[in-house]
Amino acid sequence: MALKLFDSKGVSLDQQRFTWKDMVQAPISKLDDEAFTRVRIILMNGLETEALRFQHLCARMNKELQVPLAKVRRVEQHQQTTVNWLISSDHSPLETTIAYEQVAVEVTAAVARNEPDPYLAQVYRFGLLEDFDHLYRYSALLDRLEGKDANNILQSHTDIIPGRPTVDEHRAPENDLRDHYDRTQATPITKLHATTIMAAEYQTHDFYANIGPMYADPVARQLYAEIASIEEQHVTQYESIIDPRETWLEKWLLHEATEAYNYYSCVEQETNPRIKAVWERFLDYELGHVAYVSELLKKYERRDPAEIIGDTLPDPIPFKSNREFVRQVLNQEVDLRTRGTQFVDKAQEDPASLEYRRHINSEGSPSQTVAAGYQWCPGTELNRKVA
Repeated sequence: MALKLFDSKGVSLDQQRFTWKDMVQAPISKLDDEAFTRVRIILMNGLETEALRFQHLCARMNKELQVPLAKVRRVEQHQQTTVNWLISSDHSPLETTIAYEQVAVEVTAAVARNEPDPYLAQVYRFGLLEDFDHLYRYSALLDRLEGKDANNILQSHTDIIPGRPTVDEHRAPENDLRDHYDRTQATPITKLHATTIMAAEYQTHDFYANIGPMYADPVARQLYAEIASIEEQHVTQYESIIDPRETWLEKWLLHEATEAYNYYSCVEQETNPRIKAVWERFLDYELGHVAYVSELLKKYERRDPAEIIGDTLPDPIPFKSNREFVRQVLNQEVDLRTRGTQFVDKAQEDPASLEYRRHINSEGSPSQTVAAGYQWCPGTELNRKVA
């Protein structure tokens, strides 16, 4: 059912209140809840974290918006806590890492399949194959360090096979930038997709950057450092597709609409009734934020919010396995590389990236080391026949 963005004002900002028990609820079950419940939790945590980051940056640049930003940001902070604390403590950091990569693979694949702009769809497919390989490398690490099968987290929705090799993903910074959409021509779903994937990748970068130093194993420490570097490249890629000519208020409205859109997607597909109630509550809150920022846009820029985001939320992001789509992309595009903002065959890759890659890998590649001889099979190495 289509959701009219401006028909409901949601919950007014002054009624969006929390207690500590509101924020710290019973977490999901690592093994009993459906994997896509966890996917939705991680995705929405990324969007809430991005909301906080953006609103702090906006406040530093816009004195007249500081009070409105502070009011909305306090609610975003409490929503982020509520969502993030739904992950149970029996997830090891590495199991949570596997879950983060499942989010990257399945959500990016869904976005790539539904993006109407052909160039931007290619951007998403390009990043998808790299996150897909990260999942394979971390699965090898999980097998090595904890003797666990990554499929216990993935629940057979996502393949555990190599993608574009992580060792080949390192690029010169200028080759991670992409052409941006035109703010005056892009469809609302194109804008919502870009903010969604940027937020998800930024969250992943920060998680790896913080988790990596906690390991004693030297290969694990190096692997997190390597993949955190690629995640920074991905943030660079995805933020560059957003039109830099958008005003601060325009971007703020897009952030709020992106949160509303994704909570709507969660509400429509959640299988856990208790978690669905959280999504419903926060959808109402985000509709309140959209209404609040819309009034600010009218006040300060004399603009109609519908010209930026439309008046109806697009069809929800489909939370489902994209196995066949990912396999097709892997078969057809694994050898793509970049030259500036364009995608080329690896034979035409920019020499600046080749030199950057040569140096950074000159003392070895953690992603190659961790997966040497690794091939996923059910049950980890304990279930393999010895020749």
